[in-house]
Amino acid sequence: MPTVKSDNRKPPERSEIVPGTAVWVIQKKDYGTNNYVQGIVQEVLSSTSFHPRGIKVRLTDGVVGRVQWLVE
Repeated sequence: MPTVKSDNRKPPERSEIVPGTAVWVIQKKDYGTNNYVQGIVQEVLSSTSFHPRGIKVRLTDGVVGRVQWLVE
């Protein structure tokens, strides 16, 4: 899991996320935990350019979650 910096953390904007991007997401059922899932974006579901909890995506394995980090 990535190291979480609790101060000044800002999820990536929609323009940084395209199908094929490797990301870490959190599913709605896991809000408030450290249960992040790594995967490849299949589809970007959010229509806005930014969301404070992260842009919503569907991963290639079907998981739907909000992007917390891009995999470097």
